[in-house]
Amino acid sequence: MTAYKNLLYDCQGGIALITMNRPEVMNALNIETLRELAAVFSAAEKDEKVKVIVITGAGKAFIAGADLTMHRECTALEGREVAVYGQTIFSRIENLTKPVIAAINGFALGGGCELAMACDIRVASETARFGQPEVNLGIIPGWGGTQRLPRLIGKGRAKYYILTGEIFNAAEAFRIGLVDKVVDAADLLNASKAIAQAIMSKGPVAVTMAKRAINNGLNMDLEAGIAYEAEAYTTSFGSIDRIEGVTAFLEKRKPIFFGK
Repeated sequence: MTAYKNLLYDCQGGIALITMNRPEVMNALNIETLRELAAVFSAAEKDEKVKVIVITGAGKAFIAGADLTMHRECTALEGREVAVYGQTIFSRIENLTKPVIAAINGFALGGGCELAMACDIRVASETARFGQPEVNLGIIPGWGGTQRLPRLIGKGRAKYYILTGEIFNAAEAFRIGLVDKVVDAADLLNASKAIAQAIMSKGPVAVTMAKRAINNGLNMDLEAGIAYEAEAYTTSFGSIDRIEGVTAFLEKRKPIFFGK
């Protein structure tokens, strides 16, 4: 695996751990870091040893947002290029064939909250803080926040948090459905890896098809989404893993999945 300047990468037992590593600026995202994110997620997806990806942050922050130094001298068109580039990377993360878990250890603000929302599952430490405070800078979320937040917590709540820029704690994030689990800070990585291990024990084809059906189905009306589900179901049903899963169940043993 390539060495990275702004993040750390480790893979053990099928779990790829990506750690944002710019603690001196609370892991703020600049263009260089975005490029490294694109590269590391692409490499993890291609690596057959990787089954689930976990992303977290070093220090007090998950990701505190975009690095504002790259915005200071930007024209409107240059700002648009940065927005589209970040959106492209986050959408790529969202649509990876492998599940991605955000282990949110601290501040997840602006672009950090947007990256977390692009992940499949969000686990937060009790010390985590969330928000889309871009309006304080005279701009709006530009890396998917205005679109993913209402899909996760509802339109009204999303407007409240985006229009006020209010920062809120992990308990509130759990209450409104932004995060899926809140744990003690000391247990964050172990809890996230336990979820990854639970996913890895399931049929890989089924996991990929379920993720794809959920993501794509949300962009369709109900009838089209159900039709898409039938096609994804057919793919999983035609797999070797389905035969092994059913056989193992009937034989009262643990299945040995092949990812085929």
